[in-house]
Amino acid sequence: MVLTLVEHDSGAVDDNSLEALTLAREVAADAGEALEVIAFGPEAGGIADEVGAHGAEVVNVVDHVDLDDYAPEAYARAVIQCAKETGTEAVMAPGTDRGSEILAHAGAKLGETMAAEVTAVDVGDTYELTRQRWGGTLIEHSDLDADTNLLTVAPNEVSASETGDGPAAVSEFTPELEDSDLRVQLTEVEESDVEGVPLAEARVVVSGGRGTDGDFSEIEAFADYLPNTAVGSSRAAVNEGWRPHDDQIGQTGNKIAPEIYIACGISGAVQHMVGCKGAENILAVNTDPEAAIIQKADWAVTADLHEVLPAVTDELENRGHS
Repeated sequence: MVLTLVEHDSGAVDDNSLEALTLAREVAADAGEALEVIAFGPEAGGIADEVGAHGAEVVNVVDHVDLDDYAPEAYARAVIQCAKETGTEAVMAPGTDRGSEILAHAGAKLGETMAAEVTAVDVGDTYELTRQRWGGTLIEHSDLDADTNLLTVAPNEVSASETGDGPAAVSEFTPELEDSDLRVQLTEVEESDVEGVPLAEARVVVSGGRGTDGDFSEIEAFADYLPNTAVGSSRAAVNEGWRPHDDQIGQTGNKIAPEIYIACGISGAVQHMVGCKGAENILAVNTDPEAAIIQKADWAVTADLHEVLPAVTDELENRGHS
């Protein structure tokens, strides 16, 4: 059996979890195994329709008196026990912060290797993996052979797809936890005051870097004229205190996959490109024709963003776009 960890918000499944579930479905089919899901919280039963439509046969709902809040070691203990009870040969999870943390703890407890950032699996005598390294700048081919194969699926690299199946069956699972499993728990969530479209969901992202000189007003004015658009930034802009970390795109920030990414005054360091490599198209605006972002972009404007963006914004305004 193949077990997939699914994250959800009040019964709405996270997109990255649906991507992981899609790849897990392919692995289960190739291995001739059933596909089940493990999800946490009393509302997890509400995902039965959605995960069933993506091929899962059973939702194992973990509802424990000590798990009102996220506790990574306890979650890992629950995953291990559920995998053992269901005879799991592989546990897969989305490559999110939480999915990666849980499977890393599970690997440590089992003494098994956890393979991260997987994009494809060929099932044979071993699991032949294709996975990303160094934020996607290197593609690795490797074999994974363990009693329980643990792997996370790289976000935004697998297209989620439905099978048209009916709802999954719901099964309650109560793990046996140790006191040490609860030594680290989530105690508070502090949400930033974000308005508009989240970076991860935007069809268009307009981003600024050191070339803005700290003035993002022209970028924000331009973005206001484009539908479903979010404003991002480079790490340099965040380090200067010009933008909050929530806006940062890159290896240590957000990973985005818009239809078009418009990078203004950004050099295009490798760490930044890791965050925007999922974009279908990249348009770069930079005064330096030798900048790395210019070389990697689909389109480029070699000019000062402070001249280009106001001119384009004025043209959009004249044409009546809003």
